[in-house]
Amino acid sequence: MSSACMAGRLRPVVKQPQLLALANNNYHPNSVPCSSSSASLIRPTTSSHLALLLRKSSNVSFVTSVHCKLVKLGTLYSTSSHLLTSYVRLGQIAHAQNLFDEMPQTNIVTWTSLMSGYISAKQPHKAISLFQDMHLHEIKPNQHTFCTAINVCSRLAMLNLGQQIHAQVEVLGLTSDTVVSSALIDMYGKSEGTLYARRIFDQMKNQNVITWSSMISVYSQNAQGYEAITLFCKFLRIGVSNPFILSSVVNACASIGQLGLGKSMHCKVMRHGHELNDYISGALIDMYAKCGCFESSKNVFDRIVSQTLISYTSMIVAAGKYGFARYALDLFDEMPNEGIIPNGVTLLGVLHACSHAGLVDKGLRYLHSMKNEYGINPGAKHYTCTVDMLGRAGRLDEAYQLSKKVHAEGPDKVMLWSALLSACRTHRRLDLAAEALDRLAKFDSDVAGPLVVMSNTYISAGKWKNAANVWSTMKQKGIYKEPGCSWVEVKNKVYVFYVGEVSSAGTRSVEVMDLLEEFEVKIRERGFVGSGNSWVEEEEGGKGVMVGVHSERLALGFAHLIVPAGVTIRVMKNLRMCKDCHDWFKRVSDIVGRVIVVRDLNRFHQFSFGSCTCGDYW
Repeated sequence: MSSACMAGRLRPVVKQPQLLALANNNYHPNSVPCSSSSASLIRPTTSSHLALLLRKSSNVSFVTSVHCKLVKLGTLYSTSSHLLTSYVRLGQIAHAQNLFDEMPQTNIVTWTSLMSGYISAKQPHKAISLFQDMHLHEIKPNQHTFCTAINVCSRLAMLNLGQQIHAQVEVLGLTSDTVVSSALIDMYGKSEGTLYARRIFDQMKNQNVITWSSMISVYSQNAQGYEAITLFCKFLRIGVSNPFILSSVVNACASIGQLGLGKSMHCKVMRHGHELNDYISGALIDMYAKCGCFESSKNVFDRIVSQTLISYTSMIVAAGKYGFARYALDLFDEMPNEGIIPNGVTLLGVLHACSHAGLVDKGLRYLHSMKNEYGINPGAKHYTCTVDMLGRAGRLDEAYQLSKKVHAEGPDKVMLWSALLSACRTHRRLDLAAEALDRLAKFDSDVAGPLVVMSNTYISAGKWKNAANVWSTMKQKGIYKEPGCSWVEVKNKVYVFYVGEVSSAGTRSVEVMDLLEEFEVKIRERGFVGSGNSWVEEEEGGKGVMVGVHSERLALGFAHLIVPAGVTIRVMKNLRMCKDCHDWFKRVSDIVGRVIVVRDLNRFHQFSFGSCTCGDYW
């Protein structure tokens, strides 16, 4: 007998209202009378009614009882697909798999339902295995099956398999299906394949709001904000005003840190009457924060009449990245009073706030409360943030033990062990750094980032020979690190500076260098002495490069010459800011008497009057 049949017995009843009671949470084994004179609950003529009940049922006991009765009556096959779908919907993946294995014949509906069940059960690899097994059983996938498989490839960063599935979609002529095409666009976008995504988009005969939004989002996610905005301008010619696309364009402005464009998009949002849209208001909060305007983010938030989960979460995340942990946690404490239940993203923002403020014990309490208080199972990103939090505080052994326990795949695994590796560099733990690098190498040994961090870890510990070996290995494999650069937006024009390269300043290059030398003299008069090895921490220069010409300093010097006095200067940087430059910026902010915001790889630094909002903790 089926394992599901052991879960309960279905009592015969006679009235449909009683069936509905069974199908819902009010079911109790003794709630329906059983007698020999009662009609049997399930008859061959009531299969359509039974299918309806199974679709509406939220009661596992009812579904397992139906399963048992169908087996006894020998009519399981006629309703098995509905039964399997119910098991999947109720999260009973083991029962669903057992039923699937017992079915004499399967079809595309049952295969796709089971795949979806494994995805919901956070077992995506089993979903992919099922998809691959379909060919052995001569089951032809449909558009729903392909979408499910493509989404798994997107989640697990399985680009090679995704490309194979794309080829099958082409052969079967399903690229005209907008849902399938949107899934492919999303997959390539998450794999940095924007050219492939755009090719699919351009080949579509019937583009709709979904596909336009998907393509714009892909550009936004890959920091190709200008392309996203260009595509958006084409979309506007259609004459459609869509809040989801507007939010994607606002996100694009955030991704490239273009405040001028962001403000322009905000004006468009207001003209179309979408400013109070939940998604757009959240995107605006995020955009202003990422463009170095935290106060503008707060203004958008404060203007919202009825706060929502999205607005609270966006504001908490923004505050945490700026180092305003107390404000972020106060907002989180407000949410229950407003009847708003936090989700996983909200808790991730709270953990980030604790991490960047050194509130380790408080952060651990929030992590442990996720399941008990909010019914949220912590995911790989929550654990990665916790590893980062422990690592920043020097609790590396705890961070290492947690990293080993976390089950992470694909990009999530890279983020987890990269967080530990970065902490090892800060605290010079060569043993754990080597372990973290080894774990990362098993996923992808040809990525420059972890190797550069490992080299700098060796240098920080005085192991120059080991560092040289790492660089030699990179050179042999043809691995090159991303060059460090910083940029500023002045009068709606972006100026990019590289280490030791001031040509972007044009005719004002000499003035920039003279100004930096003037700053250097003044801060040394105030007792500032660099560490002497900031080129290591910077990761953008090489031995012998002058500290004074790091890219963010060049950008600041140029902006200070152009931006009117008293106006905030905003510098964007693609790598982590070094300690020497961080201390230098604090002192310069006091000298020039203005606010300076630097957005680096990790977070935001808001300098004013000799201090930084990060509290020197980053």
